[in-house]
Amino acid sequence: MSIRVDAVKETGVALVTLDRPEKHNAIDLEMAAELAAVWREFRFDDTVRAVVVTGAGGKAFCTGVDRSVGVPQASSPYSIDDPLLTIGPKANDLWKPVIAAVEGMACGGAFYLLGESEFLIASRDATFFDPHTTYGMVSAYESVYMAQRMPSGEVARMALMGTAERISARRAYETGLISELTDPGEAVPAALRAAAVVASYPAEAVQGTVRAVWAAGEGARARALTHAPHLIALGNLPPARQAELFGRGSRGRSGFRLR
Repeated sequence: MSIRVDAVKETGVALVTLDRPEKHNAIDLEMAAELAAVWREFRFDDTVRAVVVTGAGGKAFCTGVDRSVGVPQASSPYSIDDPLLTIGPKANDLWKPVIAAVEGMACGGAFYLLGESEFLIASRDATFFDPHTTYGMVSAYESVYMAQRMPSGEVARMALMGTAERISARRAYETGLISELTDPGEAVPAALRAAAVVASYPAEAVQGTVRAVWAAGEGARARALTHAPHLIALGNLPPARQAELFGRGSRGRSGFRLR
């Protein structure tokens, strides 16, 4: 199992941990299916009233989809299969509050999870970046999710600068992506404390509030996401060319600027 779930019935909080630290918690097809199943199970478990999601190992929250995973695609540009589309709680109709606790790197496909969390708590050594354009891919879904949480100029810069820049936890806090900064190793305890407070309140009021906040941006987000498959089909380089660029970068790109 690549997802670990620890629930404390006394507090009503469940801790969901992405547990592939040797792969920086990159998401393969098994993990994607497990995440979706976990969120759906929480819908029917009244002992869970709030959730914290994090990554194991401390080096990364999540680095997106595992590049070794092959996802067959239809020839039609109107049919794009993305295994990350169903990894988030809202995609699985879960309206219990979810808090993300970020240690280390969070990049690319990690934004599907961050974008569907109520708020983020991160350690001061956390970093955020979007590598898509560097490797010839369109940042479509990721940019839409981040545009709900950060000023558009910050989202555009992060997406367009690719691997050349990483956003520091301090900058992420300044732009509103993060609601609380902690010392390294303290993001999960801080998130669990916040989740326990929320879980102590009447569940109906809490879930209704989550739904109301989400509804505020739902129309714009839904319209933007309808364009994503076509933008990806038009703008992505062929997989072989992407792999070439990725391999070139993994052999030692000339560092990055921490902003």
